[in-house]
Amino acid sequence: MLLNRETHAKKWIIRPDGKEKVTGELQYLTDLTAPGMLYGKVLRSSHAHAWILSIDTSKAKQVPGVRTVITADDVPGLNLFGIAFPHQPVLCKERVRYVGDAVAAVAADTVEIAEYALSLIEVVYEPLPIVDDPETALEAGTMLLHPEGNLLHQTRLTLGDGDMQEAFNTCTHIVEETYYTPRQMHTYMETEGGLFIPEADGRLTVYSPTQHGYKDRFQLARILGIAEEQIRVVSSPIGGSFGGKDELNVQPFGALMARITGLPIKMHNTRRESVVAGIKRHPMRIRMKTGCDRAGRLIAHQVSILADTGAYATLGCEVLNFATEHAIGPYTIPHVAVEGKSVYTNNGVSGEFRGFGGNQVIFAVESQIERLAERLGLDAWELRRLNLRSLDDPGPMGQPIVATEGASQVWARARESRLWQHRAQPEEPWLRRGVGAALVMHGAGLGLGIPDHSGGRLELTPDGKIQASFGFEEFGQGLYAALTLMLQDCFGCAADDIRIVIGDTDRVPSSGSSTASRATTMMWRALQRLKPAFLQKLLAQASEISGIPAEELVTGVGGLHRKGDASGQPVLTYRAAAVEPIVAHTEFHYPTTPEGKVGAHYLYSYAAAVVEVEVNLLTGRVKVLHTDHVIAAGPVINPMGFLGQIEGGSGMALGFTLTEDAVMKEGRYLRHNLDTYLVPTFTDSPLSIQVEAIEELPEGDTFGPRGVGEIGSVGLAPAITAAVRRASGVWVNALPISPEDIVQSIDWLEGVEAID
Repeated sequence: MLLNRETHAKKWIIRPDGKEKVTGELQYLTDLTAPGMLYGKVLRSSHAHAWILSIDTSKAKQVPGVRTVITADDVPGLNLFGIAFPHQPVLCKERVRYVGDAVAAVAADTVEIAEYALSLIEVVYEPLPIVDDPETALEAGTMLLHPEGNLLHQTRLTLGDGDMQEAFNTCTHIVEETYYTPRQMHTYMETEGGLFIPEADGRLTVYSPTQHGYKDRFQLARILGIAEEQIRVVSSPIGGSFGGKDELNVQPFGALMARITGLPIKMHNTRRESVVAGIKRHPMRIRMKTGCDRAGRLIAHQVSILADTGAYATLGCEVLNFATEHAIGPYTIPHVAVEGKSVYTNNGVSGEFRGFGGNQVIFAVESQIERLAERLGLDAWELRRLNLRSLDDPGPMGQPIVATEGASQVWARARESRLWQHRAQPEEPWLRRGVGAALVMHGAGLGLGIPDHSGGRLELTPDGKIQASFGFEEFGQGLYAALTLMLQDCFGCAADDIRIVIGDTDRVPSSGSSTASRATTMMWRALQRLKPAFLQKLLAQASEISGIPAEELVTGVGGLHRKGDASGQPVLTYRAAAVEPIVAHTEFHYPTTPEGKVGAHYLYSYAAAVVEVEVNLLTGRVKVLHTDHVIAAGPVINPMGFLGQIEGGSGMALGFTLTEDAVMKEGRYLRHNLDTYLVPTFTDSPLSIQVEAIEELPEGDTFGPRGVGEIGSVGLAPAITAAVRRASGVWVNALPISPEDIVQSIDWLEGVEAID
């Protein structure tokens, strides 16, 4: 089903928060101010790796307008943070491990005073050897960056019996290649920041963008040495996150200085500060060896993943787990051996990012399919069909998964794409066009063995609103609109009958993080659990007030209606029905597979991307002209949001493929702003983007819609590189695509003959 106004007319609504955003009226959390507010700034290490011999803050403290200068000695609780593995210092005392490490922080009357005070803090360092390459980091004799060594995490996955070499000996064709993916920045509109207010009752209110308010509250409580209930975290709305604000950033410094000064503290990173201190997508080196028989049946697949996690862990272990799981793709291969390593270096911290390790390995595995198909002289899409997983196959780690026909459905619909038949070439001999495609599966939720709690609350408020409260955050994904549509579907009510409360730990239950494509699924599941109890209480109360039997009443626009009444007028408004509080709560966990390795998923979505590119053989530049996406992720709740997620995700993938790379040299970023770190703009976007949704699920599937926040981003890169191969004859094994490599890989005159 193509996503457009005609096919989803009833659900094609204007985003409730849309007008404020496009007009600039919306206040993001970093726009907030408070009376008596101070400005906070952080001094970060000038070395990628060094011992700290001394820190002298005396001169900074003497500057007029400086209210406090803090170091590690001022942290009353745990001087460490990390969403899964708390080992990153809030403020370093003995050693710095990357140029983003925080050493001291200042709160002052103005930003300028704070920045000046930072320049007066004297830190004496003893430089240490810089470990900036993950392969070198694992060599014997390399200095250890952490007591446990330079290896953060290692994964192994094996499928099939016998020796891998024996399996490869039976293959007719073998492709062996190494792929490289870049360190990508989230480049959200709203950089990290927030407002931190000490309240009169001793509590602390934190207005700061995050994807997990309750997790932030938990971490801040440990750092401040106070009870969690003493902290309120307000976390929405957010000007973009994509995983980058899932981890703490400025919150510890703002919270500490607010408690010390007793005054509100505002912090807001500049773009340069965000580049230096913010987490990035893991750059990976992926070696793959894949073999098939004469007919194209895949037999053996060997993978080695090396991820640069930078100075600290954050979610580096979980990202590697996800990459390991998805290194097979949506295919059945009898003999598989995957080994992954995530390694500490003195580079910037790598962590959670939209796609969560899937983007990197899917680029590699889909590229292997293309190379094998060429060896076989077989259409690459047909090779995929020969090896595609079927309805009842286990998951890529051998675990039980929820069965869907998604893989075969997207394969078939993508084959009908308008781009398959479009092979027109431009008149200029130096311009060549090609069409490529990729097929992906993507797990949702946090996976087996990782806490994945959720919950929600429904209530009828005294002013007559059906109020839904969730601990999720709105960071541009269209949560308000999706939840509004779900509530209208549940109760037949109007948008005016609804109130949504999210992102405030004082007002909402813990629903888990707004990550891993889980929020839509969890809200939908919560409402399915909440509706019966809430409706029973509401109808009973309405019946008592109106005298109409409960079984003759239904919820609708404006209130309670009598069944069969065609007037459209409620017999009782929601406000009139709210004589007594009506509240329903639920708590549950994201669905997980009953068995398997840690991180193994249970729910998967499937997608295909088909693209047409134009390659300029003179300059090596690649332009994506058209893209078609087919997505099998269950029912579409919010068509406009669904479309926005796929288009937005593919735009981010466009940068990953063509332009974005946060290059580092000797532990230092070489690009600090958006004048040299190039994100795609409107002129780089495809001329057309078509999205088709496959909404049907197998009979008996009770898991509802799957999230689509990530799946639109994971398949575009290999589709583009496949199209580049068809257009120019050049194989791409490193991202972003280098125009220089394109030009150097072909002799232009001979290239024209070969392609013609």
